[in-house]
Amino acid sequence: MSDNQSNTQTSQTGMGTVGQIITRLVVSAIVLAITAFFTPGFSINSIWSLAVAAVVLTVIDYLIAKFTGLQASPFGKGFVGFVLAAVILYVTQFFVAGYTISWMAAIVGAVVYGIIDYFIPGEQRM
Repeated sequence: MSDNQSNTQTSQTGMGTVGQIITRLVVSAIVLAITAFFTPGFSINSIWSLAVAAVVLTVIDYLIAKFTGLQASPFGKGFVGFVLAAVILYVTQFFVAGYTISWMAAIVGAVVYGIIDYFIPGEQRM
C-alpha cells in the first residue's frame, strides 16, 4: 500500500513539474510580449519568434541560476539581477530569428520586464 501511494505521489510530482514549466513558459511569453510592445527598439516579428524567445529566455535564466546561483530579476537581486536581465534579453536575439533588440532597448526592457514580472501573479521561478 505504501508503494502504491509512493508511485502516485511521484507521478503527481512529475506532472506538477511539467505543469510548472509550461506555466513558466506561457507567463514568460506574455511578459516578453508586453515588454516588447512598450520598449522602443525591441521587436518580435511573429508568435513563433515569441514562443521560441520565451523558451530561450527561460533556458538561459535557468542555466545561469543553476551554475551561478544568480537570478536574472531586477527586483529580486538588485543591480546584478538587472544587468543579467538586460544581457539575457540582448543575447536571446542571437538564438531567435525575428527577435531584435538594441543595447539601450535591452536596458529599458530589463526594467519593463522586471516591473511586469513583478505584477504578474504566480510563482515563476523554476
